[in-house]
Amino acid sequence: MTREVDARRTRFTKRWARGIADRAFVPMSSDELVGYLSDLSDRIVALHTAATFDPDQAREVGAALVAADVTDSGALGLTLTLLTDDPLTATAGTAKRRREIRAALADGFAAALRERTLAEQESIRLALVDARRQAEQALSVSQARFQAVFSEAAIGIALIDDQQRIADANQALGDLLGRHPDGLAGHGLDEYAHPQDAGAVRSAVAGLFSGTPTPVQLERRFAGRDGALVWGRMTLTTIEAPAGHQYAVAMIEDSTERRLLEARLEYQAWHDPLTGLANRELLLRRLNETLTGTNGSPHGTGGNNGNGSAGGTGAAGSAGGIGLCYLDLDGFKSVNDSYGHETGDGVLVAVAQRLDLALRRTGCLVARTGGDEFVILIDDADGEPVRCGERALAALRDPLRVGGHELSVSACVGVVDRVVDRFTAAELMQAADTTLYWAKSEGAGRLAVFDPDRHAREVARYSLAAAMPAAVEHGEFVVEYQPLVGLADNRLRGVEALVRWRHPELGWLPPDRFINLAEETGAIVPLGRWVLRSACEQAQRWQDIAADDFFVSVNLAVRQAHEKHLTDEVSEVLSSTGLPADRLVLELTESAIMGPAAEPLRALHALTDMGVRLAIDDFGTGYSNLAYLRRLPVHALKIAGSFVSGMADATDNGVGGPDPVDERIVETLVELAHALDLTVIAEGVETVGQASRLREFGCDVGQGWHFARPSAPDAITARLIAERNNHH
Repeated sequence: MTREVDARRTRFTKRWARGIADRAFVPMSSDELVGYLSDLSDRIVALHTAATFDPDQAREVGAALVAADVTDSGALGLTLTLLTDDPLTATAGTAKRRREIRAALADGFAAALRERTLAEQESIRLALVDARRQAEQALSVSQARFQAVFSEAAIGIALIDDQQRIADANQALGDLLGRHPDGLAGHGLDEYAHPQDAGAVRSAVAGLFSGTPTPVQLERRFAGRDGALVWGRMTLTTIEAPAGHQYAVAMIEDSTERRLLEARLEYQAWHDPLTGLANRELLLRRLNETLTGTNGSPHGTGGNNGNGSAGGTGAAGSAGGIGLCYLDLDGFKSVNDSYGHETGDGVLVAVAQRLDLALRRTGCLVARTGGDEFVILIDDADGEPVRCGERALAALRDPLRVGGHELSVSACVGVVDRVVDRFTAAELMQAADTTLYWAKSEGAGRLAVFDPDRHAREVARYSLAAAMPAAVEHGEFVVEYQPLVGLADNRLRGVEALVRWRHPELGWLPPDRFINLAEETGAIVPLGRWVLRSACEQAQRWQDIAADDFFVSVNLAVRQAHEKHLTDEVSEVLSSTGLPADRLVLELTESAIMGPAAEPLRALHALTDMGVRLAIDDFGTGYSNLAYLRRLPVHALKIAGSFVSGMADATDNGVGGPDPVDERIVETLVELAHALDLTVIAEGVETVGQASRLREFGCDVGQGWHFARPSAPDAITARLIAERNNHH
């Protein structure tokens, strides 16, 4: 424990001891009390900081207070308040942990106090029995002893005759019921019980005289002072009297404060402390109950803000299913950053009030699940979720006045509409969260409705992303090679390495199924590294049969271009495979290098310094900044296939002539590239006419199905051998 924590613990202990001494009599000196509480403080700190919470340890702290005769309810209330407000505990753990500690400590306190009371009750009962037994020998002494115990007991006691009427009552019982003890005689104990509990009290008393084993314990409500409701924990037992008479003794302990404390703790456990709305735990409980058709809601925790009933509603989907609206405020972080967290909390409270007011009549549950997120649960949906989402957005259209500021707040809502019981609570929440993401991707103040088909497609994409790293290790990827052909002599100048995925379940996957996903998730980095090594190894095997200027072209993704160790990785691959650097061409898109970041440019210069050549892929679809391109270490441009496709003539497609605009663009790009001393490669060449026009424009290299489709290395090997033989 650090010096600072030790000092805070000492201050906490002294504050605790002083508060207890002010509220209750404790048979200890101030120093003794501080010393006794010091050990409990250490245990409380350990509970806040423990990796897992052990409620028994917190209960032991509560029991230790009772063991030290700290039994006053005010002392317990002070302790629970300190566990909430004191800096020692407010910063030691999460709000949930603090709530768990308070609840367990109070439970331990109540249990120990109850055991102590029961022990006193048993002592009283034994004293009563002993007094009756010794009445024949020393009646006067016995009566005096019984009367002392009976009259001075801290709990209410009633002696009930075999007619089930009160024969005698002590002052504590009179105080509990707000009546003079003498006035209770001749009446049944059930007459003072709450109307809903009178039958249970009457049956318990009658059972004693009909042979029910004793003692009997029950907790029921009684009418106290001025008609106020009093909870009484009652213990009933029988005693034998002379002349065959039978009596029952009712001992009643006032448990009102404990019941109120339990109710407060239960409310706190199921409600958000800031807004008063249901919290995530209550939302999930209600959601599970609705889906399973059970009714196990906590007492008094239903409705929008906990003031109604939270009972179940029967089997899920019985009349249209249920629905969820997942709402998230737009740009809420800027409110905290600009106006402070106090104003941010005020905004959350105001939003909660708006939502509660707008949706109160719908009978749905509004919950705050954390941060600036709210969830609306609509039972028996039948199309209502969308309307509830629209009401929620409409409720936030008018500006909020918080802390002297007028703030405009908007939100996005993801709606899951009419979902039947095939969903679990977790799956339903996940679907709503996914739908909220769809809404936020469209801008502020948007509402999106869950689409199972879209969700299935995204899940499939995520599954592919998750499987990609292992697929690289398991050898599921293969590299095919597409020829790059010289337009002037139709000679094979090089090949482009193209990755394919042999998925064990989905079969042969083309790049458009996984490359973008790999770039989004970062899996493109290890995949691209593997493709680079595989292509270089294969290119080295072709060196003996290929021309001196034959090269292999490998695509370099944006993420790879920004990798700090790109240059070292390429150098290591070339060194380990033995491929000369000038036989490797790295293809990059314009977006990979035309930006403010300096790291890609440094890496590209370093690569060209070692002899690697660079090509800009899909040129014409991005920045197309030739002035900027002039300063880059680039050797070739690859004209995007979208321009080449417009050069088809009537003999190619049977429809009409070429697009003059596309032809002019291609011709201009070729001229400008040659002016910069760059090689020009045309992608997507599929027809004789396109190849002919590109040749007329002076384009250097063509790539496309007109020349060859991507194929396995053996096909490239056969073509290289054939060209070598023809040349000789």
